[in-house]
Amino acid sequence: MSGLEHPAYGLLRPVTDTASVLLCDNPGLMTLEGTNTWVLRGPGSDEMVVVDPGPDDSVVADEHIERLAALGPIPLVLISHRHSDHTGGIDRIVAVTGAVVRSVGSGFLRGLGGPLTDGEVIDAAGLRISVMATPGHTADSVCFLIDDAVLTADTILGRGTTVIDHEDGDLGDYLESLRRLRGVGHRMVLPGHGPELDDMVAVSETYLAHREERLDQVRTALGDLGDDAGARQIVEHVYTDVDEKLWDAAEWSVQAQLNYLRR
Repeated sequence: MSGLEHPAYGLLRPVTDTASVLLCDNPGLMTLEGTNTWVLRGPGSDEMVVVDPGPDDSVVADEHIERLAALGPIPLVLISHRHSDHTGGIDRIVAVTGAVVRSVGSGFLRGLGGPLTDGEVIDAAGLRISVMATPGHTADSVCFLIDDAVLTADTILGRGTTVIDHEDGDLGDYLESLRRLRGVGHRMVLPGHGPELDDMVAVSETYLAHREERLDQVRTALGDLGDDAGARQIVEHVYTDVDEKLWDAAEWSVQAQLNYLRR
């Protein structure tokens, strides 16, 4: 689509005919190169829909929102899930643009748009945007389908695999969400972090295979360590291929696996 490649901080990078990404400069262990804010606009439309305005962390966030607002009218902001690296910029972007903000959780709603619902089709900015509930990473996670692409937020990342949130994530729900996403066909994957991916079917199958492999490893670890082994013990036993800096996050996923296996 353009000569730009991920990561392109501070620059609107076209990815498909209707979707461009503005990468926020908030890199980290959990955010990879940073949060992808997606800008959606149909052919001939003067308006845009923004998906996930990014974090709330002073100068970086202010500059990110200013760049978004300078692109043109933004009547609608959509939120993929509750995590602050996706939602922190909500009040800033509303103050600057007057946008309506829609999400699953009521705490992020601004204006009169109401909560997002599974299967809903939103007509905005010259596009038809379909909402797909994909709980698992968090209980309120959703993906957005446009044309031949899917905005997956943290349900599927541009590299690596996602973490099951320790507060309201659920592995059973997550596996079912991956199966649903596999069913949308060979669409491009536009993630919440990391670069875009070419094929939803291939990526979702890889994610499902990875989860089944981890479940088998946890089953084996329980056999080695005992059925009452805790999540941290299993992380140290199984996740030897993962940077120890990520073990705390891995512990959340292992706890989700234990919850799944012990039902």
